[in-house]
Amino acid sequence: MCTGKCARCVGLSLIPLSLVCILANALLLVPNGKTWSSDQLSLHVFLMAGFIGGGLMVLCPGIAAVRAGGKGCCGAGCCGNRCRMLRSVFSSAFGILGAIYCLSVSGAGLQIGPKCLMNGKWDYHFRESSGAYLSNRTQWNLCEEPPNVVLWNVTLFSVLVAASCLEIVLCGIQLVNATIGVICGDCRKKVVGQREVGLWKDLLAPGYVLTHFLFSAGLSSLRLH
Repeated sequence: MCTGKCARCVGLSLIPLSLVCILANALLLVPNGKTWSSDQLSLHVFLMAGFIGGGLMVLCPGIAAVRAGGKGCCGAGCCGNRCRMLRSVFSSAFGILGAIYCLSVSGAGLQIGPKCLMNGKWDYHFRESSGAYLSNRTQWNLCEEPPNVVLWNVTLFSVLVAASCLEIVLCGIQLVNATIGVICGDCRKKVVGQREVGLWKDLLAPGYVLTHFLFSAGLSSLRLH
């Protein structure tokens, strides 16, 4: 696969993943579809790992990768899309950092558990379980407020973990692909150039035949005279 086509495929995959992270982080702010005060929500929610890390910091590399897969500012031939590929190298590295940040915060949020009201006290009541509460769903109902907050957090943080892992892989692929694109250019440009030359040959072929026929006819008439 050409570096341009690969960049476009990666970019079109990163953009929806970043939007999923932004949406998941937004939903974490409203457990059970209701608004709560800042002291009633987990700190990991307000770190905005999905909105900033897996969202905006990955959205930029996704757009850069799509642009790198198009016609570059350096033109056709051996230059290919080197300018946009070079920008994609730096933006992909930036996206990897954002995805790692999202993965770290979301993983910690899953391990510690949500902040909820239990026995009249707001606290991280599953902190000491070291993530064991994830496999014991009977404990999830112990949280009185917000309702269903454990299921809400586990689902959305799991989405963020899965999305950020995919983002790390895709940004890593694009980092390597863009580096190759900077060194070698985009092979599609050469193919396009060859097709254009072949097209001109096809268009000029009838004129060449007609010119050759008229020239031959003129020489024959001169010989007769």
